[in-house]
Parts: sequence; C-alpha cells; structure tokens
Amino acid sequence: MTRLYNKSTETLKRKNLRSNMPPAEVILWSQLKGRQIGGYKFRRQYSVEKFVVDFYCPELKLAIEIDGESHFVEGAVERDEERQRIVESTGIRFVRFTNRDIYEKLHGVLCKINECVNSS
Repeated sequence: MTRLYNKSTETLKRKNLRSNMPPAEVILWSQLKGRQIGGYKFRRQYSVEKFVVDFYCPELKLAIEIDGESHFVEGAVERDEERQRIVESTGIRFVRFTNRDIYEKLHGVLCKINECVNSS
C-alpha cells in the first residue's frame, strides 16, 4: 500500500514551510491551533501525496489552503486546480481563502471553517 500522508520525502519541505509561514498563515494558525474550532485538532503543513496543504484536520478530512501572491502568477491557477483535484480524490474536502480574506475578513473565514466543521 502506498503511503499518502506525510511522506518522508516531503519532511524537509514541511519543516521549511512551518519555519517560514507567511503572516496570513500565522494569523489563521493562531485561531486553529489548540483545538479552538469545534474541539478538532488541525495540523499545519501536512502532506497529501506529493503536495503540502497549509492546514489539515485528519478527523474531518478537511484541508485549508491560504492563497498568497504566488497563487496568482501565470500558470498558478491551473497548478492549484490540479493539486486540489488530486487531494480531493483521496476523500479530503478542500477550502480556500486568500491572504486578503485573512487580513480583512477573518471573522468570515472562521465562520466558513465552522460551517465545514459542522457539516461533517
């Protein structure tokens, strides 16, 4: 059986991403860590297949991705769609927000995450 989650080949990538989280991810992580949302444990920089998602709740099979500037350059949308399709093919639900959503509408972001949690 092929291992899908947190492959050892992605360990250094995950560690580097955790050490260099963008400000929007730091803000959202402060709201997710410590089981603050519905009592569920979220992990940061979790790998699925060859991809790393920003946040993941194994119990809910819910991935949360924060799209910064790098997600809006040429070709990025197509890569993101393919990545999301592959992650979702493993049975994981995927929800996306932008940096701007985190900075300007954090309450709305948390409400949307709560909706995802409550619909499980």
